[in-house]
Amino acid sequence: MPATMSEDNRLHDVVVVGNGSLGLSLGLTLARRDLRVAVLGRPHRPGAASSAAGAMLGTFGEITTTLLKSDYGRTKLDWAYQASKLWPEWLAGLSPDSDGTDLLTADGTVVMLNTVGVPDIDTQNFKAIRNTLIEYGEKFEDIDPEDVEWLDAEPTARPLQAMFLPNEHAVNAHGLLARLEEAFLAAGGTLIAEQAVRVDHADGRVRGVQLESGTVLATGQLVLAAGAASQTVLDTVPDQAARIPRLISGYGVSALVDTEDGTAPRSVIRTPNRAFACGLHVVPRGAGQVYVGATNIISPEPRETPLISDVLFLLNCGNRQVRRSLGESGIRAIQVGNRPVALDGMPLLGETELTGLWMMTGTYRDGLTLSPLLAREMTALLLGEEPGIELDLFRPVRSPIQPLSREEVVEATVTHMLATGYESNWIVPVEWPFTIEHYLRVAYTRIADEFDPAFTPPPELLASSRIHPSIAQALREYYATSHAAATS
Repeated sequence: MPATMSEDNRLHDVVVVGNGSLGLSLGLTLARRDLRVAVLGRPHRPGAASSAAGAMLGTFGEITTTLLKSDYGRTKLDWAYQASKLWPEWLAGLSPDSDGTDLLTADGTVVMLNTVGVPDIDTQNFKAIRNTLIEYGEKFEDIDPEDVEWLDAEPTARPLQAMFLPNEHAVNAHGLLARLEEAFLAAGGTLIAEQAVRVDHADGRVRGVQLESGTVLATGQLVLAAGAASQTVLDTVPDQAARIPRLISGYGVSALVDTEDGTAPRSVIRTPNRAFACGLHVVPRGAGQVYVGATNIISPEPRETPLISDVLFLLNCGNRQVRRSLGESGIRAIQVGNRPVALDGMPLLGETELTGLWMMTGTYRDGLTLSPLLAREMTALLLGEEPGIELDLFRPVRSPIQPLSREEVVEATVTHMLATGYESNWIVPVEWPFTIEHYLRVAYTRIADEFDPAFTPPPELLASSRIHPSIAQALREYYATSHAAATS
C-alpha cells in the first residue's frame, strides 16, 4: 500500500458512493435497518442530477409512445407508479417536525400540447399520457389552456390542448436533499465529504473503497450510486466495467428565475417529452420564483459548467412557450446536472460479478422519482431478502437491452432531430424539412448498420455518436464484449 494511503479500520456494513437522492435514500433505508452505513460525496455535489432537478414526481407526465412499446418500458412505468404511492409517507418520515408537505412546491401538473414540435412526438405522447391515465384509473381533467393561470405563450407557440394531473406534484430538490441528510444522520449514518476513487478488492471480493484523500474505508458491500460519476470508480475494476454498459451523461441545464411580477403558477406547466429531452417545464418554487428546465444533451463525460448555447435555447423556449414576459425576469441561478445514461439506456441495478460490488444508477430521468422504491428494494437485496420488484431485469453485467427494432430506433432518431429543429424555432423554407428528413434517415440507417449486425444504440445515443467519436467507440467495444461473452 502506498505511503500516502491510510486504512480506516472501522468496518462499515455498507458504503454508498454518491450523496444524491438515490444514494442518500438507500443510506437512510439501510441505516434504519440498524446497519453501519457511510455515504460518500462532496457536499456541493458538482454536476449532480439531483441538485439541478426540477424534481417533478411525474409518472404519467413522462410517458412516451416509445416507453409503452416494450416490456422494459412498461416495467419502468409500473415502478414509477408504485414509487408515486410511496412519496407521501416517505416525505412525512424524513423529519419528526414536519409531515413533508412543506417540501412540495407544486399543486399538480398541467400537461399542454402546443404548436411547437412534431405531431408524431408531441400529439402522440399527449395521447399516450391520457390513455395510460385512463388505463391506470388515475385522476385527470381535460382543461382549456386559456384557463391555465400564468400561462401566456406567444401566438406561434400557443397551446392547443391541456390536461391537469392533480396527483403529480414537485418537491424542492435542495430541501429534499438537506432533509435526507438530516434523517440519515439521525438514523446513525455517517456522511463522508469525499469522493471515491478506487474499489479495493482481492480474491473476487470487495474489501473497501479508497477516497480521494488516500484513506481506504473497509467494507464488504460497496454500492455505486453516484450517477454518471459512478463510471470513474467502476473503471478501476476493468474486467467488470467491460461487461457493463458504460455510463455517460445526459447533461442538462436549468434556471432558477425571479419572475418579473413576483408571481408563479400553482402547478407545474410542462409539455410531453420531446426532442430527446424531458419536455419543457416550469416548476413553481415559491416567493415569485420558478424553475425552468431542462435540456438534455448526451455527453461522453459529466459537465459542471453550462454551454451558452444551451442556456439561450432553454430560456428562449420558456419565454416563447410558457410566458411571454418571462424575458423581463431576473436569473437567480443557472444549474447543471448530469443524468446517468447507460449505453443501452436502461438502469443498472444489483450486484456485479465482483462479490460485494453493487450498482444503483443508470436511471436516466427517473432516479429522484424512483428513489423511495429503489431504496427499499435495493436494501432487500443487500440484506439477502426477496425484492418486491424484478430488479434482476436490469442487472449490471449484461448484453445490451434492445427494446426497439433497428427501424424503430432510426425512425425515432429522425423524428426527434426534426423536433429539435422546430423547438429551436428554425427558419427554413417549408419544403426543406422533407429533404432533411430523407437525408437524416439515410444517414442514421447507415450509422446504425455500421455499429453492429445485432445491436442498435438508443435514439439519443445513435444521434450523439456522430458528434462524439468516444461514444461510438464505447458502443463498439461493449457490443464486441457482449458477443464474445455470448460465444464463450
